[in-house]
Amino acid sequence: MKPLNIGNRIADLPIIQGGMGVGISLAGLASAVANEGGIGVIATAGIGMLEPDSFSNFLEANVRALRNEIRKAKQKTQGVLGVNIMVALSNFGDMVRTAVEEKIDVIFSGAGLPLNLPALVQKSGAAKLVPIVSSARAAGLIIRKWLAKHDYCPDAIVVEGPLAGGHLGFKPEQIGDPNFSLEKLIPEVVAEVRPFEDERGRAIPVIAAGGIYTGSDIRKFMELGAAGAQMATRFVGTDECDASPEFKNAFVNAGKDDLVIIESPVGMPGRAIKNRFIEDIKAGKKKPFKCPYHCIVTCKQKASPYCIALALTNALKGRLKHGFAFAGANAYRVDKIMPVKALIRELLREYGEAAGPQAPETGAR
Repeated sequence: MKPLNIGNRIADLPIIQGGMGVGISLAGLASAVANEGGIGVIATAGIGMLEPDSFSNFLEANVRALRNEIRKAKQKTQGVLGVNIMVALSNFGDMVRTAVEEKIDVIFSGAGLPLNLPALVQKSGAAKLVPIVSSARAAGLIIRKWLAKHDYCPDAIVVEGPLAGGHLGFKPEQIGDPNFSLEKLIPEVVAEVRPFEDERGRAIPVIAAGGIYTGSDIRKFMELGAAGAQMATRFVGTDECDASPEFKNAFVNAGKDDLVIIESPVGMPGRAIKNRFIEDIKAGKKKPFKCPYHCIVTCKQKASPYCIALALTNALKGRLKHGFAFAGANAYRVDKIMPVKALIRELLREYGEAAGPQAPETGAR
């Protein structure tokens, strides 16, 4: 595998551990991945829910929690660290500014178009900015807006396909449509960014995400033009993942038929592991709650049958009767928990084996 360059941040391996909220990827997992040469990512969504004053002081609790997690991760690694900050967060600006103050290496931002992200990162040479998109059209729109308004070009672009876990940037009918597959999206986005690369005289790495599970998958998408791959689900099955053992075992015990698309209170479809909580919601039951804070701009909290922030926090802690786990389409393939170091070794082996037998060299040197 070739190193991944995002601006002047260089990861020895072109593997990004996807950000998983609420609290699934924090300092523990992110630092472990960074130590192995990949890019470890702390998820900011709902990070303050783990603070004792999350209900009474939501905004400050989130800033404090993010600051603490970045500092803990930096104490554990000298590798490349990132944060995932959803545009849909009502405290989006606070999260970006905090990450920049803590000198995070990379900010990944999706769940909406981060059109004003460069305006929040004012220092030259500060965090590298990587939007997450689900189409070539969105990639082109962001690049043009950033150049016109901020004279800033994305340092890389993550393209997330419909096999990802969590909230999906697709309409329900597009999720199973081959026209929206990651295999089709990657070449389209690579072609979209090429004129901007030529104009600016530098690379804009395109990173494949959503349903990538093996080293063979990484090789396939790199052969389609990607410079690297983002993986989330497979990193749940590691010792260092910050979730509870019960959460991890939900992946180990899941079958292919347990992975379902749900309608989220935030107005987007999402992929999750089916359980009693989800079945109750589908049957029209409500889970009474008091909204701690309108944390997602698009959430219709007054009409929602449950609070997604609380449901995901309960799942993180292993209280799956009161919540559920988001998961990618390949979650059923997780059959054991292993150290991150062993998982990276396995990915490297799979990547190498996918190359097949090498053809003999011919011709004069």
